[in-house]
Amino acid sequence: MNPGITEPGDPVVSWLDGTHWKLRDVESVKGDGEWRLEQQLADSYVLIAVTKGHGRLIVDRKEGRLRQDTAYVCSPGQTFGAASDTAEGLSLFMFRFDLYRETEQDGEQLRFEKERGLFWVQDEIPMIPAALMITLCDAVSRHWKSVEETGRPRARLAFRELMYGVMKNVGISARKDSEAAIRRTKDYMERHFNENLSIEQLARMAGVSPKYYVELFKKTYGSSAIDYLTELRMTRAKQLMAGSNVRLRDIAQQVGYSDEFYLSRKFKQEVGVSPTVYMKNRSRKVAAYSSAITGQLAALRMLPYAAPLHPKWTAYYYETYRNDIPVHLSAYRNNMDWEANIDTLRKARPDVILSRTGLEEEEQEMLKQIAPLVQVPWAEKNWREQLQFTAEFLGASKEAELWLREYDRKVQSVRERLVREAGDDTVLILRIYKDECHAFSNRSMREVLYGDLQVNPAWPVGRTVLDEPITLERLAEIDADRLLLLVRQEPESLAHAKRLSGAPIWKDLKAVRKHRVYPIYSDPWQEYSATAHHRIVDAALSLFSDNCPK
Repeated sequence: MNPGITEPGDPVVSWLDGTHWKLRDVESVKGDGEWRLEQQLADSYVLIAVTKGHGRLIVDRKEGRLRQDTAYVCSPGQTFGAASDTAEGLSLFMFRFDLYRETEQDGEQLRFEKERGLFWVQDEIPMIPAALMITLCDAVSRHWKSVEETGRPRARLAFRELMYGVMKNVGISARKDSEAAIRRTKDYMERHFNENLSIEQLARMAGVSPKYYVELFKKTYGSSAIDYLTELRMTRAKQLMAGSNVRLRDIAQQVGYSDEFYLSRKFKQEVGVSPTVYMKNRSRKVAAYSSAITGQLAALRMLPYAAPLHPKWTAYYYETYRNDIPVHLSAYRNNMDWEANIDTLRKARPDVILSRTGLEEEEQEMLKQIAPLVQVPWAEKNWREQLQFTAEFLGASKEAELWLREYDRKVQSVRERLVREAGDDTVLILRIYKDECHAFSNRSMREVLYGDLQVNPAWPVGRTVLDEPITLERLAEIDADRLLLLVRQEPESLAHAKRLSGAPIWKDLKAVRKHRVYPIYSDPWQEYSATAHHRIVDAALSLFSDNCPK
């Protein structure tokens, strides 16, 4: 600990007076180039301190960069996720904490109120001096994990010193001149993407050589400058194509391409379909009222005009299609924001709304006042029948038939490989929610994993959703060859999973001893749609090929 880090009269010290930090948990991460932290809900503040490497950070719907020797703060109620995007991987610390402020009651008695929003938090905070800040991170982590009686108190003292350093550096720019210049060229591209831009021109603007510009831009933003420029142009082209009576020649000129023929080639290369097909699909404004409906439309290569999108609740569609879908509906926790979505759709004025059956009567009536409502039979039909039902309504039955045929070919190929990789190994899916552990199987798992792929279940699956509490002792009796672990991405469930992993009974399980415990996530395993099931097939092959992180 360095007592010299605090200075008398410092405004940060004044702010700390009357502030109480409660450290809840510390996690040290050393991830490889494939490391990924799934989007999760924060029920406390989370301080992320990066000590090595670079990567991506998503807080709610905002995506940014993770940089070495930099800290980031996520507030309670936000969702956050991260991933490494360099071969060297990422090393970081995650500190979960609560913040309380002293307040006076009746002029004398002190009470404490929990702070929900820190006024000083910004996108990124440089850790200056880096060596001292990293030492403090190590000290907090080491003391927190210590079995000594004084471990936790010492960790909290070190954490308070760390937070002082973090707050002191708020507002300080730690970027070198060249990196600031790179950021300016990125801003310039966003304003002038329709002009004839070159690497040489952008490098001159940044005051560096073209070679260094290319390297620094890729290191800073995770993609090349040319790829980023292309993405800007494709995004604008898609927006223009959503309009009526637009000519491809005019779109090409507005996004920076010399003619419509080059735009067509580039568009098909980047998007996967020609501009003509894309515009035809966009001519009808179809609103998808759930992520599963989006999954059926995506299989038909028909993206909706409006759909639920969020980096946690609908991660795949958010990452893949957020620039292609003009109207973003809330995807929060199984349509809990349905009234807000009704208002959004009322303003968006779609031509038709596709939803699942089972909506509340009030919700249905309000949707019908906006546009014709088509409800896909959800309990009555399986996902294949639902895809065909949706395709028939949209005049895309041929596309559905071709997609299903290709899916069946893929399933057969993957099934044969799984026999070679896993043989008759038994598989059990565990769901961890809060402090409970359940043997689990939903419709997607039953029909795709155990049905199409014919994986051998360690627990009778039955014909309905399986969600039965299970003890460690019962788990040891079953002793499945492989375990799939579905942990709800929020602190209480993650903490319980961590406790389970340290239990002697757990460590003695066959699957654990053989390193065949595989984390799976709600996306795609809990979505009942054609697109999700195609992704489950890919995920199963990756899991059972023993080439995924344990």
